[in-house]
Amino acid sequence: LFPVQPLLPLPVLQAAHCQMIKDLSACLLGQNLRVDCRYENKTDNPLTYEFSITKDNRKHVIHSTISVSENIYRSRANVTMHKNLVCLHLQSFTTSDEGIYMCELKATNDYTGNQIKNITVIKDKLEKCAGFSLLIQNTSWLLLLLLSLPLLQAVDFVSL
Repeated sequence: LFPVQPLLPLPVLQAAHCQMIKDLSACLLGQNLRVDCRYENKTDNPLTYEFSITKDNRKHVIHSTISVSENIYRSRANVTMHKNLVCLHLQSFTTSDEGIYMCELKATNDYTGNQIKNITVIKDKLEKCAGFSLLIQNTSWLLLLLLSLPLLQAVDFVSL
């Protein structure tokens, strides 16, 4: 008989995702489309991204650090990156730009694969971008709460 070996925990070969897309949203800012790709980042490694659109069963790259963007979007698209947020800005958005928008993120040296999220964008169904959304994204919730306390107290005082 063979000696029984105690079961030892095996090293986990699968690495944890370095980033995870939490939310993908789209809104209109004037005549421009803004697609916000919010993610949770667990590494300081550089982040690569790709925004694309699928229409007529074909994928079209709008803006990317992973592959080459298509000519028709190069002059109209740009991307801004904030903490845990990658924003696609597409100028002069029309109904011909409708389709399924995709945000794809990958951290350098993350071998677990890319994170991908889709959103269907139809011009008539888009909401206008909130004017204060950038303030909320760049301000901690605690600070926002603290700033609103005097206002809440004033409302209470008036209702008495």
